[in-house]
Amino acid sequence: MTTDDVKPNGAQPKDAPPVDVKRARAELAETLEAIEYKLNVPKRTAERVERLRTENPLVLVGIAVAAAAAVAGAVWLVVRALKK
Repeated sequence: MTTDDVKPNGAQPKDAPPVDVKRARAELAETLEAIEYKLNVPKRTAERVERLRTENPLVLVGIAVAAAAAVAGAVWLVVRALKK
């Protein structure tokens, strides 16, 4: 909308979208961004790991050790089952 489009009484031209439509579009864009963020699990997981790494690195080390122990235990069980 240019200054030529404004009528002397301050009214908007008929083809200009009302303010409510502009606000609704902004709200819709915000909602879509929130949904996109919510569905982007890899990004959220990476953010959580990074936050955990900076806030409490010992917990992250504990999780890594537990995961390694679980994998080692699973391998041991498979090898043991194959020997029988």
